Amino acid sequence: MSQNFEQLCNLHVCDLVAYEPGKPIEDTARELGLDPDTIVKLASNENNLGPSAKAVETIQSQLADMHLYPDGGGYALRTALSEKLDVDFDQIILGNGSNEIIELLSHVFLNPQVNLVASEHAFVVYRLMGNLFGANYKKVANPDFKHDLPAMLAAIDENTRLVFIANPNNPTGTDVTQAEIDAFMEALPEHVIAIFDEAYYEFLDEPVDVLKYVRQGRKVCVLRTFSKIYGLAALRIGYGVASKEVASILQKARQPFNTNSLAQAAAIAALEDEEHVTATRAMNKAGLAYYEQVFKEMNLEYVPSVANFILVKAGQGEAGQELFEAMLKQGVIIRSMKSYALPEWVRISIGTQAQNERCVEVLKNILQ
Repeated sequence: MSQNFEQLCNLHVCDLVAYEPGKPIEDTARELGLDPDTIVKLASNENNLGPSAKAVETIQSQLADMHLYPDGGGYALRTALSEKLDVDFDQIILGNGSNEIIELLSHVFLNPQVNLVASEHAFVVYRLMGNLFGANYKKVANPDFKHDLPAMLAAIDENTRLVFIANPNNPTGTDVTQAEIDAFMEALPEHVIAIFDEAYYEFLDEPVDVLKYVRQGRKVCVLRTFSKIYGLAALRIGYGVASKEVASILQKARQPFNTNSLAQAAAIAALEDEEHVTATRAMNKAGLAYYEQVFKEMNLEYVPSVANFILVKAGQGEAGQELFEAMLKQGVIIRSMKSYALPEWVRISIGTQAQNERCVEVLKNILQ
């Protein structure tokens, strides 16, 4: 008897719901007949100030060498990160975005006999990776949209291998304090690896220090990316910092040449461009203050954010999806939170002031 492909593949893969990214500008323009130059995208937490000029200049200088394979070990970038972060070279692993490090950790530590723990409204890729490798995904409620670290500790059992803490958290924009993290780490069982996803770390006014646990040799992996504050999302470059033992295992699991030459070179240049980082922080801080003031005036419930996006309640029922669709038709792309089990809410990335004002204009036209 013949079998179809779904009968031949792993059943838990068939049950997966594919990750849905923010709506691309090109797709929106094509489907709705809009001029792409007039579309405002505030859906994917990108840096709307653009990439570092130093990174762009560096890429341009590298174009003639595109026929050569990249440095598979990423020596120059890992060296630069080692010096900046004060960790050993062998504690750093590069990824095609920090998402790839999440996948590598899942390859290495997850299987149908174990589980992972994460906050209820946390980055959806944690759940997708758990499902992909057949592991039990244990989600913990997050009162006030914040990680409840004591409750997450209580959810850990003898079969737990990974616990994910996104700080700041996506999509809620909330953070946990140094004291909360220190208490969590004090009680964390030895058989569990704590994954601190710090994709939005550079936006924090009061950064926490979890790299100290890496330096102490604890079972910790810290994830960071060049996609957000550095504005290199299209290049897909991120990294993890872990003990030499964990980093060595992850190196075995990754694909050869998993990060390309242009991405590596641009990342080094972006690391050195403090002026661009400072300008991005200033733009983001002003944008957050602007949205908070508007939402107060409109009597809209929102979650105060420390990242480069803000979560706001559009209404009841499926109001978030409805608002997303209505704003899309007017050329403003935001993010529905339906896939995060928050159907009443939308997430809005911080843009330039002109982009923010356009977003608010359309938002008011629809809601009022």
